[in-house]
Amino acid sequence: MAGPGTMQAITISIGIKALNEERHIAQSLASACAVAATVPGAIEVILADCGSRDRTVAIAREFDAVRIVQLANFGERCCGAGAQAAFQTATGRYFYLLDGDMELVPGFIAAGVAFLEANPEHAGVGGVVQEANTGSIEFAARARNDEVNGSAKTGDADRLDCGGLYRVSAIRDLGYFADRNLASFEEFDLAARLSAAGWKLARIAVPAVTHHGHDLPGLRLIWRRIRSGYAGGTGQIAVAAWGQPHMGLVLRRFSHLRHALVVIGWWVLLTGALVGLLATRNLGWGLALLVLIAAPIAFLSWRRGSLRFGTYSIATWMMHGIGLVQGLVQRRVSPDRPLDLVILKDGQP
Repeated sequence: MAGPGTMQAITISIGIKALNEERHIAQSLASACAVAATVPGAIEVILADCGSRDRTVAIAREFDAVRIVQLANFGERCCGAGAQAAFQTATGRYFYLLDGDMELVPGFIAAGVAFLEANPEHAGVGGVVQEANTGSIEFAARARNDEVNGSAKTGDADRLDCGGLYRVSAIRDLGYFADRNLASFEEFDLAARLSAAGWKLARIAVPAVTHHGHDLPGLRLIWRRIRSGYAGGTGQIAVAAWGQPHMGLVLRRFSHLRHALVVIGWWVLLTGALVGLLATRNLGWGLALLVLIAAPIAFLSWRRGSLRFGTYSIATWMMHGIGLVQGLVQRRVSPDRPLDLVILKDGQP
Protein backbone atom coordinates (compact mmCIF):
# COMPACT_ATOMS: atom_id res chain seq x y z
CA MET A 1 0.00 0.00 0.00
CA ALA A 2 1.18 3.46 -0.78
CA GLY A 3 1.86 5.57 2.29
CA PRO A 4 1.40 9.31 2.66
CA GLY A 5 4.86 9.97 1.28
CA THR A 6 4.11 8.10 -1.95
CA MET A 7 0.73 9.75 -2.34
CA GLN A 8 2.24 13.19 -1.89
CA ALA A 9 4.41 12.71 -4.99
CA ILE A 10 1.47 11.74 -7.23
CA THR A 11 -0.77 14.21 -9.00
CA ILE A 12 -4.39 13.13 -9.35
CA SER A 13 -7.19 14.76 -11.30
CA ILE A 14 -10.79 14.25 -10.20
CA GLY A 15 -13.09 15.08 -13.10
CA ILE A 16 -16.82 15.58 -12.50
CA LYS A 17 -19.18 15.71 -15.47
CA ALA A 18 -22.51 17.42 -14.97
CA LEU A 19 -25.64 18.65 -16.69
CA ASN A 20 -28.39 20.23 -14.57
CA GLU A 21 -27.23 18.57 -11.34
CA GLU A 22 -28.09 21.33 -8.86
CA ARG A 23 -29.69 18.81 -6.48
CA HIS A 24 -26.49 16.86 -5.90
CA ILE A 25 -23.55 18.86 -7.27
CA ALA A 26 -22.66 20.49 -3.94
CA GLN A 27 -22.34 17.07 -2.29
CA SER A 28 -20.34 15.75 -5.22
CA LEU A 29 -17.92 18.68 -5.25
CA ALA A 30 -17.59 18.70 -1.47
CA SER A 31 -16.66 15.02 -1.46
CA ALA A 32 -13.99 15.55 -4.13
CA CYS A 33 -12.61 18.67 -2.45
CA ALA A 34 -12.41 16.83 0.87
CA VAL A 35 -10.19 14.21 -0.77
CA ALA A 36 -8.09 16.93 -2.44
CA ALA A 37 -7.58 18.67 0.91
CA THR A 38 -5.91 15.57 2.35
CA VAL A 39 -2.92 16.06 0.03
CA PRO A 40 -2.75 19.81 -0.74
CA GLY A 41 -1.40 20.65 -4.18
CA ALA A 42 -1.35 17.03 -5.36
CA ILE A 43 -5.02 16.61 -6.30
CA GLU A 44 -7.05 18.85 -8.61
CA VAL A 45 -10.84 18.94 -8.99
CA ILE A 46 -12.41 19.76 -12.36
CA LEU A 47 -16.10 20.31 -13.08
CA ALA A 48 -16.97 19.77 -16.74
CA ASP A 49 -20.38 21.31 -17.41
CA CYS A 50 -22.29 20.48 -20.57
CA GLY A 51 -24.45 23.60 -20.56
CA SER A 52 -26.54 23.41 -17.41
CA ARG A 53 -29.62 25.62 -17.30
CA ASP A 54 -30.03 25.36 -13.53
CA ARG A 55 -27.74 26.47 -10.66
CA THR A 56 -25.07 23.80 -11.19
CA VAL A 57 -22.37 26.26 -12.27
CA ALA A 58 -23.36 28.90 -9.69
CA ILE A 59 -23.04 26.31 -6.92
CA ALA A 60 -19.68 25.14 -8.26
CA ARG A 61 -18.33 28.72 -8.21
CA GLU A 62 -18.64 28.64 -4.42
CA PHE A 63 -15.85 26.03 -4.26
CA ASP A 64 -12.54 27.88 -4.52
CA ALA A 65 -10.51 24.77 -5.35
CA VAL A 66 -12.65 23.72 -8.31
CA ARG A 67 -11.75 24.50 -11.91
CA ILE A 68 -14.91 24.90 -14.03
CA VAL A 69 -14.87 24.21 -17.76
CA GLN A 70 -17.88 24.24 -20.04
CA LEU A 71 -18.62 23.11 -23.57
CA ALA A 72 -18.43 26.05 -25.95
CA ASN A 73 -21.10 24.42 -28.12
CA PHE A 74 -24.02 23.17 -26.01
CA GLY A 75 -25.24 21.21 -29.03
CA GLU A 76 -22.40 18.76 -28.38
CA ARG A 77 -23.67 17.91 -24.91
CA CYS A 78 -23.70 14.20 -24.10
CA CYS A 79 -22.14 11.85 -21.57
CA GLY A 80 -19.10 11.17 -23.73
CA ALA A 81 -18.42 14.86 -24.30
CA GLY A 82 -18.74 15.63 -20.59
CA ALA A 83 -16.25 12.94 -19.60
CA GLN A 84 -13.83 13.94 -22.37
CA ALA A 85 -14.07 17.62 -21.40
CA ALA A 86 -13.04 16.80 -17.84
CA PHE A 87 -10.12 14.68 -19.03
CA GLN A 88 -9.03 17.16 -21.69
CA THR A 89 -8.01 19.74 -19.08
CA ALA A 90 -6.64 17.29 -16.51
CA THR A 91 -2.94 17.43 -15.60
CA GLY A 92 -2.59 14.50 -13.21
CA ARG A 93 -0.86 11.16 -13.60
CA TYR A 94 -4.12 9.53 -12.55
CA PHE A 95 -7.63 10.54 -13.49
CA TYR A 96 -10.83 9.74 -11.60
CA LEU A 97 -14.19 10.19 -13.34
CA LEU A 98 -17.17 11.12 -11.18
CA ASP A 99 -20.75 11.95 -12.16
CA GLY A 100 -22.42 15.04 -10.76
CA ASP A 101 -24.93 12.92 -8.84
CA MET A 102 -22.23 10.90 -7.06
CA GLU A 103 -20.25 11.41 -3.88
CA LEU A 104 -16.69 10.14 -3.65
CA VAL A 105 -16.11 7.93 -0.62
CA PRO A 106 -13.04 8.89 1.46
CA GLY A 107 -10.24 6.39 1.19
CA PHE A 108 -10.92 5.04 -2.28
CA ILE A 109 -8.50 7.29 -4.18
CA ALA A 110 -5.57 6.28 -1.95
CA ALA A 111 -6.52 2.59 -2.24
CA GLY A 112 -6.91 2.91 -6.02
CA VAL A 113 -3.53 4.57 -6.48
CA ALA A 114 -1.91 1.90 -4.32
CA PHE A 115 -3.47 -0.80 -6.50
CA LEU A 116 -2.32 0.78 -9.77
CA GLU A 117 1.18 1.35 -8.41
CA ALA A 118 1.38 -2.33 -7.48
CA ASN A 119 -0.22 -3.61 -10.72
CA PRO A 120 1.40 -1.93 -13.74
CA GLU A 121 -0.57 -4.11 -16.18
CA HIS A 122 -3.84 -2.49 -15.07
CA ALA A 123 -5.00 0.77 -16.66
CA GLY A 124 -7.86 1.41 -14.27
CA VAL A 125 -9.47 0.38 -11.02
CA GLY A 126 -12.94 0.84 -9.59
CA GLY A 127 -14.58 0.15 -6.27
CA VAL A 128 -17.96 -0.69 -4.81
CA VAL A 129 -20.84 1.53 -5.96
CA GLN A 130 -23.43 2.25 -3.28
CA GLU A 131 -26.87 3.00 -4.76
CA ALA A 132 -28.70 5.52 -2.56
CA ASN A 133 -31.95 5.62 -4.52
CA THR A 134 -33.20 2.03 -4.55
CA GLY A 135 -36.80 3.22 -4.38
CA SER A 136 -36.64 3.63 -8.18
CA ILE A 137 -36.96 0.33 -10.04
CA GLU A 138 -34.07 1.33 -12.32
CA PHE A 139 -31.60 1.66 -9.47
CA ALA A 140 -33.10 -1.19 -7.45
CA ALA A 141 -32.38 -3.37 -10.50
CA ARG A 142 -28.85 -1.97 -10.69
CA ALA A 143 -28.25 -2.78 -7.04
CA ARG A 144 -29.45 -6.36 -7.64
CA ASN A 145 -27.23 -6.70 -10.71
CA ASP A 146 -24.23 -5.33 -8.82
CA GLU A 147 -24.47 -8.25 -6.43
CA VAL A 148 -24.24 -10.71 -9.33
CA ASN A 149 -21.90 -9.22 -11.91
CA GLY A 150 -21.45 -5.53 -11.08
CA SER A 151 -19.48 -3.38 -8.71
CA ALA A 152 -19.85 -5.75 -5.75
CA LYS A 153 -17.81 -8.36 -7.65
CA THR A 154 -14.09 -7.81 -7.14
CA GLY A 155 -11.16 -8.87 -9.30
CA ASP A 156 -10.50 -8.23 -12.97
CA ALA A 157 -13.41 -6.45 -14.68
CA ASP A 158 -14.48 -5.85 -18.27
CA ARG A 159 -15.63 -2.27 -17.54
CA LEU A 160 -15.76 0.34 -14.76
CA ASP A 161 -19.33 1.61 -14.84
CA CYS A 162 -20.09 4.49 -12.45
CA GLY A 163 -16.53 5.78 -12.49
CA GLY A 164 -13.02 4.61 -11.87
CA LEU A 165 -9.43 5.70 -11.38
CA TYR A 166 -7.35 5.51 -14.57
CA ARG A 167 -3.67 5.59 -15.43
CA VAL A 168 -3.37 8.68 -17.66
CA SER A 169 -0.41 7.30 -19.64
CA ALA A 170 -2.59 4.40 -20.82
CA ILE A 171 -5.33 6.80 -21.92
CA ARG A 172 -2.91 9.05 -23.79
CA ASP A 173 -1.80 6.04 -25.84
CA LEU A 174 -5.41 5.58 -26.98
CA GLY A 175 -5.71 9.21 -28.10
CA TYR A 176 -8.78 10.18 -26.05
CA PHE A 177 -10.54 9.25 -22.82
CA ALA A 178 -14.22 9.24 -23.85
CA ASP A 179 -15.74 9.24 -27.32
CA ARG A 180 -17.33 12.68 -27.59
CA ASN A 181 -20.11 11.23 -29.77
CA LEU A 182 -21.50 8.81 -27.21
CA ALA A 183 -24.75 9.69 -25.49
CA SER A 184 -24.15 6.85 -23.01
CA PHE A 185 -21.95 3.82 -22.28
CA GLU A 186 -18.76 5.84 -22.69
CA GLU A 187 -17.10 3.88 -19.88
CA PHE A 188 -17.79 0.59 -21.64
CA ASP A 189 -16.32 1.97 -24.87
CA LEU A 190 -13.18 3.06 -23.00
CA ALA A 191 -12.88 -0.35 -21.35
CA ALA A 192 -13.15 -2.14 -24.70
CA ARG A 193 -10.47 0.07 -26.27
CA LEU A 194 -8.14 -0.44 -23.31
CA SER A 195 -8.67 -4.20 -23.37
CA ALA A 196 -7.96 -4.34 -27.10
CA ALA A 197 -4.71 -2.47 -26.42
CA GLY A 198 -3.66 -5.10 -23.87
CA TRP A 199 -4.58 -3.34 -20.64
CA LYS A 200 -6.54 -4.78 -17.71
CA LEU A 201 -9.17 -3.28 -15.42
CA ALA A 202 -10.09 -4.33 -11.90
CA ARG A 203 -12.46 -3.71 -9.01
CA ILE A 204 -11.35 -3.76 -5.41
CA ALA A 205 -13.47 -4.35 -2.31
CA VAL A 206 -13.38 -0.70 -1.25
CA PRO A 207 -16.45 1.60 -1.40
CA ALA A 208 -15.83 4.16 -4.14
CA VAL A 209 -18.96 6.26 -4.63
CA THR A 210 -22.48 6.81 -3.39
CA HIS A 211 -24.76 7.20 -6.40
CA HIS A 212 -28.00 9.14 -6.00
CA GLY A 213 -29.40 8.71 -9.50
CA HIS A 214 -32.79 9.74 -10.85
CA ASP A 215 -35.96 9.37 -8.84
CA LEU A 216 -38.30 9.27 -11.85
CA PRO A 217 -40.64 6.26 -12.15
CA GLY A 218 -39.12 3.56 -14.34
CA LEU A 219 -41.18 4.00 -17.50
CA ARG A 220 -40.88 7.80 -17.37
CA LEU A 221 -37.11 7.44 -17.07
CA ILE A 222 -37.03 5.14 -20.10
CA TRP A 223 -39.13 7.59 -22.13
CA ARG A 224 -36.85 10.45 -21.06
CA ARG A 225 -33.81 8.50 -22.22
CA ILE A 226 -35.38 7.84 -25.60
CA ARG A 227 -36.44 11.48 -26.08
CA SER A 228 -33.08 12.90 -24.96
CA GLY A 229 -31.09 10.59 -27.23
CA TYR A 230 -29.40 8.86 -24.27
CA ALA A 231 -30.73 5.51 -25.52
CA GLY A 232 -28.86 6.06 -28.79
CA GLY A 233 -25.64 5.03 -27.09
CA THR A 234 -26.51 1.42 -27.92
CA GLY A 235 -26.17 2.07 -31.64
CA GLN A 236 -23.37 4.61 -31.26
CA ILE A 237 -21.19 2.01 -29.51
CA ALA A 238 -21.59 -0.31 -32.50
CA VAL A 239 -20.79 2.45 -35.01
CA ALA A 240 -17.74 3.57 -33.03
CA ALA A 241 -16.37 0.03 -32.90
CA TRP A 242 -16.98 -0.80 -36.56
CA GLY A 243 -13.68 -1.81 -38.17
CA GLN A 244 -11.73 -1.10 -34.97
CA PRO A 245 -9.60 -3.55 -32.91
CA HIS A 246 -12.18 -3.62 -30.13
CA MET A 247 -15.11 -4.64 -32.37
CA GLY A 248 -14.96 -8.27 -31.25
CA LEU A 249 -15.00 -7.24 -27.60
CA VAL A 250 -18.09 -5.12 -28.16
CA LEU A 251 -19.91 -8.03 -29.79
CA ARG A 252 -18.97 -10.39 -26.95
CA ARG A 253 -19.33 -8.10 -23.92
CA PHE A 254 -21.93 -5.46 -24.73
CA SER A 255 -25.15 -7.20 -23.72
CA HIS A 256 -27.31 -4.16 -24.56
CA LEU A 257 -26.41 -4.57 -28.24
CA ARG A 258 -27.47 -8.22 -28.15
CA HIS A 259 -30.69 -7.27 -26.38
CA ALA A 260 -31.38 -4.65 -29.05
CA LEU A 261 -30.90 -7.17 -31.86
CA VAL A 262 -33.18 -9.67 -30.10
CA VAL A 263 -35.85 -6.98 -29.69
CA ILE A 264 -35.68 -5.99 -33.36
CA GLY A 265 -36.07 -9.65 -34.32
CA TRP A 266 -39.03 -9.86 -31.91
CA TRP A 267 -40.63 -6.83 -33.54
CA VAL A 268 -40.28 -8.49 -36.95
CA LEU A 269 -41.96 -11.66 -35.68
CA LEU A 270 -44.76 -9.68 -34.02
CA THR A 271 -45.36 -7.72 -37.22
CA GLY A 272 -45.44 -10.92 -39.25
CA ALA A 273 -47.94 -12.55 -36.88
CA LEU A 274 -50.15 -9.42 -36.85
CA VAL A 275 -50.12 -9.21 -40.66
CA GLY A 276 -50.96 -12.89 -40.88
CA LEU A 277 -53.87 -12.46 -38.46
CA LEU A 278 -55.28 -9.44 -40.29
CA ALA A 279 -54.87 -11.04 -43.70
CA THR A 280 -56.32 -14.49 -42.94
CA ARG A 281 -58.42 -14.05 -39.77
CA ASN A 282 -56.91 -17.41 -38.79
CA LEU A 283 -56.94 -17.99 -35.02
CA GLY A 284 -53.57 -19.72 -35.33
CA TRP A 285 -51.95 -16.39 -36.08
CA GLY A 286 -53.74 -14.87 -33.08
CA LEU A 287 -52.38 -17.61 -30.83
CA ALA A 288 -48.90 -17.06 -32.24
CA LEU A 289 -49.22 -13.34 -31.51
CA LEU A 290 -50.25 -14.00 -27.89
CA VAL A 291 -47.36 -16.41 -27.39
CA LEU A 292 -44.88 -13.93 -28.84
CA ILE A 293 -46.11 -11.27 -26.41
CA ALA A 294 -46.38 -13.46 -23.31
CA ALA A 295 -43.29 -15.67 -23.66
CA PRO A 296 -40.62 -12.92 -23.25
CA ILE A 297 -42.45 -11.44 -20.24
CA ALA A 298 -42.75 -14.87 -18.61
CA PHE A 299 -39.12 -15.74 -19.31
CA LEU A 300 -37.65 -12.49 -18.01
CA SER A 301 -39.96 -12.47 -14.99
CA TRP A 302 -38.61 -15.92 -14.14
CA ARG A 303 -35.02 -14.81 -14.71
CA ARG A 304 -35.43 -11.60 -12.70
CA GLY A 305 -37.41 -13.22 -9.91
CA SER A 306 -40.60 -11.15 -10.22
CA LEU A 307 -43.15 -9.90 -12.74
CA ARG A 308 -42.24 -6.30 -11.83
CA PHE A 309 -38.57 -6.70 -12.75
CA GLY A 310 -39.42 -8.90 -15.74
CA THR A 311 -41.73 -6.36 -17.37
CA TYR A 312 -39.25 -3.57 -16.63
CA SER A 313 -36.54 -5.60 -18.37
CA ILE A 314 -38.79 -5.89 -21.43
CA ALA A 315 -39.19 -2.10 -21.43
CA THR A 316 -35.42 -1.50 -21.16
CA TRP A 317 -34.70 -4.03 -23.91
CA MET A 318 -37.17 -2.21 -26.15
CA MET A 319 -35.42 1.07 -25.29
CA HIS A 320 -32.14 -0.44 -26.48
CA GLY A 321 -33.82 -1.59 -29.69
CA ILE A 322 -34.92 1.98 -30.36
CA GLY A 323 -31.50 3.22 -29.26
CA LEU A 324 -29.77 0.94 -31.75
CA VAL A 325 -31.71 2.55 -34.58
CA GLN A 326 -31.14 6.06 -33.17
CA GLY A 327 -27.40 5.53 -32.84
CA LEU A 328 -26.93 4.02 -36.28
CA VAL A 329 -28.27 7.12 -38.04
CA GLN A 330 -26.62 9.82 -35.94
CA ARG A 331 -23.73 11.84 -37.34
CA ARG A 332 -20.27 11.36 -35.87
CA VAL A 333 -17.22 13.57 -35.68
CA SER A 334 -13.72 12.27 -35.08
CA PRO A 335 -13.37 11.35 -31.39
CA ASP A 336 -9.74 12.47 -31.61
CA ARG A 337 -10.78 16.06 -32.26
CA PRO A 338 -10.43 18.20 -29.08
CA LEU A 339 -13.60 19.73 -27.73
CA ASP A 340 -13.95 23.50 -27.74
CA LEU A 341 -14.12 24.49 -24.08
CA VAL A 342 -14.56 27.68 -22.10
CA ILE A 343 -12.77 27.98 -18.77
CA LEU A 344 -15.27 29.65 -16.43
CA LYS A 345 -13.07 29.52 -13.34
CA ASP A 346 -9.56 28.40 -12.48
CA GLY A 347 -9.28 26.31 -9.36
CA GLN A 348 -7.13 27.58 -6.50
CA PRO A 349 -4.89 24.90 -4.96
